[in-house]
Amino acid sequence: MNRFKTFLKNTIIGGLLVMLPAGLLLLVISWIFGLIRRAISPITIIVMEKSPAQGMIADVLVIAVLIILCFTVGVIVRTKVGKWLHTSLESKILAKAPGYRLIKETIFQFLGKKRSPFSSVALVQLFDSETLVTAFITDEHENNAICTVFVPTGPNPTSGLIYHVPKSKVFPIKVSVEDAMRSIISCGAGSSTIVATRRSCLENDPL
Repeated sequence: MNRFKTFLKNTIIGGLLVMLPAGLLLLVISWIFGLIRRAISPITIIVMEKSPAQGMIADVLVIAVLIILCFTVGVIVRTKVGKWLHTSLESKILAKAPGYRLIKETIFQFLGKKRSPFSSVALVQLFDSETLVTAFITDEHENNAICTVFVPTGPNPTSGLIYHVPKSKVFPIKVSVEDAMRSIISCGAGSSTIVATRRSCLENDPL
């Protein structure tokens, strides 16, 4: 009887482990598609009024047209004339619009055109001591030798302190953001990968 209960329990749990991720993925895809449909709904309505395309077909048609439009604009801005037009339009009109730069930087980070502030992990020496803290490089300043880092506090990595330190005190390490976050959330448990890099990062040149 116990074997049957164990078999039943393990089988159900195994099924859940397979079905839950797949179900969540479908929910996320459905949610994203819903957002896209709502965003393009004004254009979709016009398409449905002017053509026989209705419902899902109209949505797919609008998305296809937008993709082709983005591709066409991308090809144009790669030319000298296109670059000049884009630069002129951005500097004279778009850059003066409130929130344009914030929106542009957000989109660039989302599309991977700009390095994420939390994409690089480092060990940082603070206050001229031998103590090393786990930090994320959030900004590098080209005109001076200062580097801005965010030192998260455990177990909540969303809170922490911001330091502007000399680049000579910042040692980037080959540790993934996931491993660093896991160490912070667990209040230092599982930091063997980070600690193992201590000697090598001190021997190597800093930023």
